Amino acid sequence: MDFDFSDDQKQLKDQARRFLEAKSSPKSVRVILEGPEPYDKALWKGLAEMGFMGTAIPEEFGGLGATYLELCVIAEELGRAVAAVPFSSSIYLAAEFLLAAGTQAQKEAYLPKLASGELIGCLALSEGIGNPTPKTIQASVAGAKLTGTKLPVLDGNAADFAVVAARTGAGNDERAISLFLVDLKAAGVKRENVETIDPTRKQAKIEFSGAAVEPLGAAGEGWRILNEVLDRAAVLTAFEQLGGADRALEMGRDYALDRMAFGRPIGSFQAVKHMLADMYVSATLARSNCYYGAWALSTGSAELPEAAATARVSATQAYQHCSKNNIQVHGGMGFTWEFDCHLFYRRSNLLALSLGSLSVWEDKLIERLRAKNAA
Repeated sequence: MDFDFSDDQKQLKDQARRFLEAKSSPKSVRVILEGPEPYDKALWKGLAEMGFMGTAIPEEFGGLGATYLELCVIAEELGRAVAAVPFSSSIYLAAEFLLAAGTQAQKEAYLPKLASGELIGCLALSEGIGNPTPKTIQASVAGAKLTGTKLPVLDGNAADFAVVAARTGAGNDERAISLFLVDLKAAGVKRENVETIDPTRKQAKIEFSGAAVEPLGAAGEGWRILNEVLDRAAVLTAFEQLGGADRALEMGRDYALDRMAFGRPIGSFQAVKHMLADMYVSATLARSNCYYGAWALSTGSAELPEAAATARVSATQAYQHCSKNNIQVHGGMGFTWEFDCHLFYRRSNLLALSLGSLSVWEDKLIERLRAKNAA
């Protein structure tokens, strides 16, 4: 069993890195961080022209028809560049929901435009503080009209449409939840920005008051479909986190070699060495788990739920650890606005919550390992 990427996939990774180094510099990321634009539109256009959005979308729907492995290497480079674009919302989530549950007509209507970057999609799931469950979802659909509030919605102000989880049945079990496609520019939709730790990936509060909906998948199957897609997205997001963790480690290493104190580089001091070594161990462990997740995702393995949770937990821990300790290695300068350390710290915290918190995925991992052992 080979867990490494092929030469062609490594070449794609190099191509993506060169492109993002040129088009998604820390300076350009700061423009979105400090400005009103919801995302980097020039970078988004460039990614579309490179064909990256359509990587894993079938050719019949306007994509490249490549595998998830190619999408994983692109995700890692997007994370390394802390790219200020709604790539994950559109491609890891919206496109995957359509591939998993969309009708032929829905796929033909949405997927080509997602692949070209013409449309931006998002997932509207959470309804406030806490991790969403079937019980916490109060948004409801009656007579093909949606009423309720979703908060926060990642890339919600940038998106053209949303995949919305809403209540269609009585009770608090999974069968009460269904999925719908909603045009966010239509009547009955109100959006406003929400202040968060990482404004380079802006979030929104979306209020629905009788908004027209289109069913996505069968009624009562929403929670099952949601978990299926979140497992796929968890692997791809883990690669973004891995890319960010690796870059934070490199930044800390480079600074430790350049910064002089008491006549020698601070990297020669034992405390700094230990800190960097711990960062390296966490990032390397995350990489091995991400590769396991990539294998399970690309082969359609029955181990995907377990592999996805493993990759998600490991990559979340690694990115938060590396981004935090990168600031520590930089010392007092690491806390200043002028240094780029905070860009990675911000993104690490945003991604840690984007698909459900770390505790949610730890619980999923434990449950799935217990089920596997019981079988």
